Amino acid sequence: MDRARRPGPTVRTRVREYGEGTERSREDRLATEEPLEIRMTWPGSPPQRVWVTMRTPGHDFELAAGFCCHEGMAAPSSIHGIAYCTDVDLTPEQELNVVTVTLTEATDIGHRHTGLSVGSSACGVCGKDSVTAVLDTVRLAGSTTTWAGPLPSPDVVRRLPALLREGQAVFGRTGGVHAAGLFTAEGRCLVVREDVGRHNAVDKVTGARVLAGESPAEACLVVSGRAGFELVQKAVAAGVGALVAVGAPSSLAVSLAEEAGLAVYGFTREDRTVRYA
Repeated sequence: MDRARRPGPTVRTRVREYGEGTERSREDRLATEEPLEIRMTWPGSPPQRVWVTMRTPGHDFELAAGFCCHEGMAAPSSIHGIAYCTDVDLTPEQELNVVTVTLTEATDIGHRHTGLSVGSSACGVCGKDSVTAVLDTVRLAGSTTTWAGPLPSPDVVRRLPALLREGQAVFGRTGGVHAAGLFTAEGRCLVVREDVGRHNAVDKVTGARVLAGESPAEACLVVSGRAGFELVQKAVAAGVGALVAVGAPSSLAVSLAEEAGLAVYGFTREDRTVRYA
């Protein structure tokens, strides 16, 4: 059977563009958006579905690795391998949208990951409970160490969104994806990833480091949008020292950052940044 062609991060489309008294037909590019199902398995356990997310194809194994580490379901050292699924009941196209993470030991998937839910905010608990639950999960997982090195100075922080933009090739072609990047305290870029989902972009950054055998704990994680609670959660789980956002943080995001000792900057641009935690 012929295997399906792996989808790329963008697709071509024809559009009609209207200006003041003008009209023209031209080619444009859209950011690709397709589902990715993440499964987990370990010795003695069949693969189990843990998450489904809408993502931009590319770096799928990194996304899966980062997600599992951020959610406290796997320590980097316990990931034995990641592969596309080859179940006989899947079509060739579906095979490229299902990945299986194989662990060396059993893990607790937890109730959040037993269905087909797509990323959501905490349900049925108050903000204080959410902060406590995240910190307990991170401590229990013990998957990373917390960054104990220097943090970027305000001057470096203000430069980081522009440095992140240099790695946003898909955004440059489509204008339709988020980005996340890991940087040193001096502003040196270690990795940049893009995705239609801002959470996925952060998962890919951590996953890239994990699969390369490097620690995801570094001085600074930079995101192209706002700093919501779940992005702070992932930053804390990865062990980074600071989160820098182009947009605003939320109240619960700041509360979690303060409890975890994570520095948070928002509204960051070349001439201004605001520190919230």
